[in-house]
Amino acid sequence: MAWFFVICAGIFEIVGVIGMNGVARAKTPRSFATLFIGFAFSFTLLNLSLQTLPMGVAYAVWTGIGAVGTALLGIVLF
Repeated sequence: MAWFFVICAGIFEIVGVIGMNGVARAKTPRSFATLFIGFAFSFTLLNLSLQTLPMGVAYAVWTGIGAVGTALLGIVLF
């Protein structure tokens, strides 16, 4: 279950970064909600995964998913 939490945390990190881009473009309530909800879920799920996984492993996977996913989505969407 911890690996599922890490993968979902990485996906929500991507959502949070998309929200950051939305806030930079137009400061709307929707973009702020996307930013805060994305990062809140991301950090919460990362915290849950750290109950089982070592911090170095969980952080590396979480950061990798976020970086690669954000780069790919940035190419596609923006």
